[in-house]
Amino acid sequence: MKVDRRIVFFGTYDSGAHPRVLVLAQGLRSRGAEVVECNAPLRISTAERIAAVRRPWRLPLLAARVARQWWRLLRMVRRMDPAERAATDAVVVGYLGLLDVHLARMLFRRTPIVLDHMTGAAETAADRRLGGGVRQRLLRAADRAAWSRADVVVVDTDEQRVSLPPDVRERGVVCAVGAPDAWFDAAARADAPGERPLRVVFFGLYTPLQGAPTIGAAAALLADRPVSFTLIGHGQDEEATRRAAAGAAVRWLPWVSPDELPRVVADHDVCLGIFGTTSKAHRVVPNKVFQGAAAGCAIVTADTGPQRRALAGAGLLVPPGDAAALAGALERLAADRDELVRLRQEARSMAQRRFTAHEVVLPLWQRLDTLAVDGTGQPT
Repeated sequence: MKVDRRIVFFGTYDSGAHPRVLVLAQGLRSRGAEVVECNAPLRISTAERIAAVRRPWRLPLLAARVARQWWRLLRMVRRMDPAERAATDAVVVGYLGLLDVHLARMLFRRTPIVLDHMTGAAETAADRRLGGGVRQRLLRAADRAAWSRADVVVVDTDEQRVSLPPDVRERGVVCAVGAPDAWFDAAARADAPGERPLRVVFFGLYTPLQGAPTIGAAAALLADRPVSFTLIGHGQDEEATRRAAAGAAVRWLPWVSPDELPRVVADHDVCLGIFGTTSKAHRVVPNKVFQGAAAGCAIVTADTGPQRRALAGAGLLVPPGDAAALAGALERLAADRDELVRLRQEARSMAQRRFTAHEVVLPLWQRLDTLAVDGTGQPT
């Protein structure tokens, strides 16, 4: 394949924990780019970052870990062949690169910088119920500083792009989250529903965005129905979810490795999306909707504008936060296996047409066409 562009993926991102960066890299490669990774994973979860903001005495430890990984990144860049470094067409700063984008700008002064933004620090803190005041002002300032260093800011929905400040919105590009190749491969191993109980899976971090207590309450309503649940993950709403699901047929898993997760999800009939009622929940489509569809599951998720557009009829939508509606949708699928098979096939077909890495990266690929550089090396 002819190599049209050389793109460096840069930062402390963790593609295992956040596969979004993996989708972008796979998509750009599939379109002919040479993708070079300059990656030193920080391996600090969003929850740990929020905890550091909530408890400032933890910030020095966080700063020390960032500095150590930045030193590794600096050495990687310095080891690059000067000609190849000069020939780099763009630098993509991977998700959670709020700080990394500053280092990228210093090291690649004459190269267009793409920030895979997804969501801001201030918005994430608000979703995790971190109070306002000084913290929110500082986090908003951190968001603005990061945006100022990027030539392109990538978000995942039109609603997320509209929420950006006007000057940043002009540099915004919408790329759906999509699903890595492994999720499509896993679907071939998924078995037919048969006459067994309906198998339902949810995986996530139990944040308010995800509305996991609604899932727990729906499971409790279906305790005497032929429906079993596998709930994977942990987080701030986990205890509330466990209480809501008391008496239900639930298998609780603390986590599954990224390599195994596609296979585990593909072994289920239904993959659940998000059911939160926060403002952020109304602006995003979660990775689990794309990944579950790619794995051949029927998708049941909240009826919001972005999710309605993404699924285009290839899933069941219920009102956010409505456990009874969710339970009713799952009960119907347990009783109507033909409808279940139809929804699984439609979700899989939709994923193959629209959710592959090759497809979701197209808006970014097109934007890179406009990032010609002038004689000084600066984007025009």
